[in-house]
Parts: sequence; structure tokens; C-alpha cells
Amino acid sequence: MNRSRLLFALAVVVLTATVSAAAIAKPSGTGKGGPFDVALIGDIPYTAVQEEQTARLFGELDSEKLAFIAHDGDIKSGSSACTDDVYQRELRRFEASKNPLVYTPGDNEWTDCHRPPNPTPEEADPLNRLDYLRGVFFPNDDSLGRKEIPLQRQSDYYPENARWQRGGVTFATLHTVGSNNNRPTTLSNGSVIGNEEEYQARNAANLEWLAETFDAAEENDSPAVMLVIQANPFEEDTAEPSGFSDFKRALEEETIAFGKPVVLVHGDSHTFRIDKPVISEKRLLNFTRVETFGSPDVHWIRATVDPRDEEVFSFEPEIVEENVAP
Repeated sequence: MNRSRLLFALAVVVLTATVSAAAIAKPSGTGKGGPFDVALIGDIPYTAVQEEQTARLFGELDSEKLAFIAHDGDIKSGSSACTDDVYQRELRRFEASKNPLVYTPGDNEWTDCHRPPNPTPEEADPLNRLDYLRGVFFPNDDSLGRKEIPLQRQSDYYPENARWQRGGVTFATLHTVGSNNNRPTTLSNGSVIGNEEEYQARNAANLEWLAETFDAAEENDSPAVMLVIQANPFEEDTAEPSGFSDFKRALEEETIAFGKPVVLVHGDSHTFRIDKPVISEKRLLNFTRVETFGSPDVHWIRATVDPRDEEVFSFEPEIVEENVAP
């Protein structure tokens, strides 16, 4: 496999490509197996060129022995049509993966489908597209990919919210998306986008799933938790009322109570970084944010998970050399 570290020996690696999600105290979980690798990707492909780059990326991932791939959403650009063929194309890509793949939807797949161009009223309806996504990508309790792993789904209403374990570590997806999490927002032209009823119901489900995930981690004596969402909830220009404030408060409380490493993986703002932002009101040493590469950068992050290590997680950017712009 060809790799290059030079391109990103810059600001983000400042925060260290091998930055850990260390807790102050050692995790209480006893050794539950050796280290394993996970691939973190998202926000691709947005263009025809990136479709070719994404094919190369998946070719590289197929050459790796990975516990699973986590895709944190946005399988298309927000300005492209939300037609069935786009979703089916990415479904075929995911199902052809040699490694198990777990996917959580992005805002470009549904909340932003009110934007032109969309050829039919159904394809321009965010809730129609959300229903379609759920039916296509989450038909059963297994991951995508040629090699599947079993997942626990939250419910028939929210099958995209999944949870699983590997090496004692607890992993989960939560359907939290950009565009203010579909909470109604007034645009500069006076039009209002979003759906309060949909937001409130899904937000309540997400908060419940978050609490249940940490409960499961406690019950199983997990040494760490990794959560995967699409939205970047830390953006300073978040709309008011915020679609993320409830989630951040709950995440902060759960992270404090858990006391062991917690990692939040997200995409949305297309800036590879690994850091420790303030969650709601506090900066916690046992909390780490990992933002995946995104358009125009079609690369991946290797997360090495070692349940026997007190820090559990370490991260390294993996650059697909053929995808580096000349």
C-alpha cells in the first residue's frame, strides 16, 4: 500500500496523528483481546473525479485487514440531485467492500434535498429521501460489506442508530446531521428549512440511544466508547435555536460519568483534525474529537484500538497517493 505522511505534516498533525483519547484514570476493563484497526471515512464522493478517487480509496481499504469501516455520512454533494441511482451506486460500493462497513446518513442525503436540482417532488422532499435511505441502507441487523458484523439497531423507526462491540470496546452510530440537525432555520432570503416535528422525534431517540450506549458500556466494563455521527456540532456559526445543544449537554454528562476514553467521530466540515474541543461547557481530558477527511481530500484515518492499553485509541492519517492533487 502506498502512503504519504508528508502532505499532512501540518497544522492538524499538530494535534498529532497519533493523538490518544486518554482518560485521566486507567480503564477498568481487563484485557479483552489484542489491537485491531478501524478505517474512518466520510464526505465523499462529491464529483465525478472523486468517484474515481473513492474507487481507489476502497481498493486500498480492501487490501487492509480491518475490523470495520465507519462512514460518517455525505455520499454526495449537497448541490447534486437526490435521485435513487446515487444511493444505489454507493450501496453497491459499500456492499462490495471486503471489510464490514457501518454507515450513518449525512445531511446531503436528505435534509439538503430541498435544493435544486431534483427532478421530481419526491426527490426534492427531505422526508421522502430519509424514508428511502432507511429502506435501502438499513434493511436488517447486519453491517454492509461482503463480510458482515452483527449490529444492534435502535428500532424499526431509527434503524440507522446502531451499536456493536469489538474487543470489549463499545461503538455506536447516532443520526445527528448537519444543516442544524434538520431543526428549522431561517435563511437569508427569509425562507425556512427544516422540520421541527422530525427533529424533535429523532433528537429524543438519539438522546435515548446515547444514554443506552453508555449504560451498555458500563454493564460490559468497556475500556472505551467510540461514537460516530455526521454533523460537526462544534461549529461556531450553529443556528439558533441549535439542533445540537441537547446532544452536546448529554454527551458531556455521559463522558464525565464514564470517566474512560470517549471518541466522537464526525465529518461535515471537511477538515481533518484530532483534538479536544469544549463539548458543551467543559474541555474533558478523556474526550477526543476526530474529524475525517472530506471532499476534496479522498483519504482515510486509521484508528488503532488496543483494549489493553490505557489510552485505547490512537489515530494516523492514511494518504492515498494517487488521490493527492498535483
